[in-house]
Amino acid sequence: MIPVLAIAAWSGTGKTTLLKRLIPELCSRGIRPGLIKHTHHRMDVDTPGKDSYELRKAGAAQTLVASTERWALMTETPQAEELDLDYLVSRMDLSKLDLILVEGFKHESVAKILLFREGTTHSIEELCIDEHVIAVASDVPVDIEHRLLDINNIKEIADFVEFWMTAK
Repeated sequence: MIPVLAIAAWSGTGKTTLLKRLIPELCSRGIRPGLIKHTHHRMDVDTPGKDSYELRKAGAAQTLVASTERWALMTETPQAEELDLDYLVSRMDLSKLDLILVEGFKHESVAKILLFREGTTHSIEELCIDEHVIAVASDVPVDIEHRLLDINNIKEIADFVEFWMTAK
């Protein structure tokens, strides 16, 4: 099974910022990461006026748009329950990946690195520390029982992820 690692934190802590730096660092090490991003916002990856958008809006339950550079599958889920991370992982092409990074999903039963920044609206005590947390990345020293990583040291975080992957 391919390793799945969530980068989890409260909104505004810097999950996307960290991932934008971590992904190229992992790629430079020969690791092929995939990404699943959770959002609480309504989103659409299609563009109004494009044929694919118009056909999807006409009622297609799934629309796959493909070119020689990439393809995207959009699935309409108007009656969907809460997102199922295992199902989303199963949609990934695991033959092209060494690791699946997950942004968000802090309450899921999946290995995770929690992020904490001083000055955010939440305290360290409010982090969702559970048995799936493998490390905390922070910009200040925090008193925790988990491995503490420097949130601003992307090489240290990549080293930790690479070690974690090989130890699995």
